[in-house]
Amino acid sequence: MTSENVRAACKLKTRPDQEDLVAPVAWSLAEAYTVPDIAWPRLIYDGDQLVGFIMAAFAPEDEPLFQSYLWRLNIGAEHQGKGYGRFAVEALCQEAVRRGQHRLTVCYHPYQHGPEGFYCRLGFLPTGEYNEDEVVAERIFSPGAAPSS
Repeated sequence: MTSENVRAACKLKTRPDQEDLVAPVAWSLAEAYTVPDIAWPRLIYDGDQLVGFIMAAFAPEDEPLFQSYLWRLNIGAEHQGKGYGRFAVEALCQEAVRRGQHRLTVCYHPYQHGPEGFYCRLGFLPTGEYNEDEVVAERIFSPGAAPSS
């Protein structure tokens, strides 16, 4: 994130039917600003074109859910279904491994048209736990091995 691309990032929009599933990028950046020591916000580009946003939390001293956590994933409506979300999550998994983590968690609402299928295809499995009203899912990495889905 830079001062040059923050406006474009804040204009990134998901599909209208996803607005209740993920917070806008501007909201995410405001949250990241309040916890800069754990927030990991990144933009996703295809060449010069902004296609998405991902944010993680890396809080090794925190409770297990947030030690390595996929906090937000926003892919622009016109860019969905092209592999950008998968690419971003795989890059995040690589970052988690680089930081010595063996597990990445994510939370999502179990809505009919929610992201559960997407996360399951990427190797996340529900833990049986809930964070407020959201399903907690995890992806475990083999020690010493690069993650792959």
